[in-house]
Amino acid sequence: MLNSTVAMFKRLLFLFAFSLVQPSNVSIVSPQSGDVLRGAVEIIGNMNVPNFASAELTFSYAAYPDGSWFTIQTFSQPATDPVIAVWDTAAITDGDYILRLHVLLQDGSSQDAVVSDLKIRNDEPPPTPSPAPDFFSQFPTPFSAQTVQPVVAFPTFPSPTPFPPNPVSLTSSVIYSNFARGALLAFVLFVFFSLILRLRKN
Repeated sequence: MLNSTVAMFKRLLFLFAFSLVQPSNVSIVSPQSGDVLRGAVEIIGNMNVPNFASAELTFSYAAYPDGSWFTIQTFSQPATDPVIAVWDTAAITDGDYILRLHVLLQDGSSQDAVVSDLKIRNDEPPPTPSPAPDFFSQFPTPFSAQTVQPVVAFPTFPSPTPFPPNPVSLTSSVIYSNFARGALLAFVLFVFFSLILRLRKN
C-alpha cells in the first residue's frame, strides 16, 4: 500500500514537471529502455511540434528491428496531455520489444522517437518487495532471549508433623469416676453437717 502511494506521488510529480518543461521535439519519456512492463502501460511523450500532420505509435519485436510495426494508436492532432496513449501489453506475448513514435510533418518529412529493449513480462509474477530493515536489528543485544531464562523461585513450606498425644485427655470412664467421687464426697459432707447441727440442738 505504501509503495503504490509513493509510486503515484512520483508519477504526479513527474507529470507536473513534464508539463512545465515540455520538450520541443518528438520524444518518448516513459517507459525507458530496459523497463519491465506489465498490463496497461501509460506512454508519456511529446508530439506537439511545428508543422504537425499526423502521428503513429507503434511497436515491433526487438529481435527483428527492421520487421513489421504494429499500430498502438494513430493521431490526427498532436496530443496535448503528457500521457499520449495507454499500451495494453497483456494483449501480446511476453518478450523484448521496441516502441516507436513516428510523427509525419506537413512538408513530407518525419521525426521518430524510439525506445528499445522493453521487456514485457505479464506471465511472470512480479518480484516480491523485500521487507524494510528493522532499525533495532542493527544494534547487538547484550543478552539473548534463548540463552538467559528467567528463574522463578517458589516458597518452600515445612512438612506438617503430627501433634504429640495430650496427657490430660479425658475419657468417659474417667468422667463418670470423678462424678461418682464428687457425689460421694457431697453426701459425706451433708451427713457430717447434719450430725453437727443435731448435736448443737441437743
